[in-house]
Amino acid sequence: MKILFIGDIVGKPGRRAVSLILSGFIKSRSIDFVIACGENSAGGLGITPEIARELNSMGIGCITGGNHIWKRKEIMDFMNNEIIVRPANYPDVPGRGHRVYTVKKTRVAVINLQGRTFMEPIDDPFRSVDSILEKTKDIGIKIVDIHAEATSEKMAMGFYLDGKVSAVVGTHTHVQTSDARILPEGTGYITDAGMTGSKTGVIGVKKEEIIKKYLTGLPFRFKVAKGEEFLEGVILHLDEVSGKCKRIEPQRISVKEFL
Repeated sequence: MKILFIGDIVGKPGRRAVSLILSGFIKSRSIDFVIACGENSAGGLGITPEIARELNSMGIGCITGGNHIWKRKEIMDFMNNEIIVRPANYPDVPGRGHRVYTVKKTRVAVINLQGRTFMEPIDDPFRSVDSILEKTKDIGIKIVDIHAEATSEKMAMGFYLDGKVSAVVGTHTHVQTSDARILPEGTGYITDAGMTGSKTGVIGVKKEEIIKKYLTGLPFRFKVAKGEEFLEGVILHLDEVSGKCKRIEPQRISVKEFL
């Protein structure tokens, strides 16, 4: 089984990259299922029901979240839609922290967690995932999106879940890391899958706004960068019987290749 995990989709440029690349890529690489982090897909912050449906219509079967998924109030009533998975360790909020999908007659669990280092002081993601693993014992393929700031927290989660899940994919920092590998017990791992959007800015935001912020320390107006769109992520090659990851293959695809 091949699952494509797409790194954080940032604003309209990210959605444009998905619309131009994904369909052809699914066909050319025989992708069976697509997961994407979509918490920045609406203007670079948050997601709306309309955009969630748009991404789903493009071929994305599951949209994971993170700390920005709550930015748009209209998403709250949509959180229970089956295509959305929000971080499991937020206490008493709408939506679900894991969902189960049927892919090629095989059940696939997608789990979303959020780190706590340099982020909101929410519930413990390690104990939260333990609880989910108890509920999904009979599901062989499990994909975890760990949305976190600290690389050490992501790596710790990878080793903690090694042999318990099929893959642990990091999101949030928007820069694809070069450490894609199979951990000792058969779990695929990468610290960050990267981002999908414009490479003209700073992690998807107009570079002028970010530079001004660093020069002055003043609040800035959030503007999504435009142009030179690309898609980043990883292809997970999974054994449908054992649930183990046979190969994890980083992807970085320019829209120019598809025009």
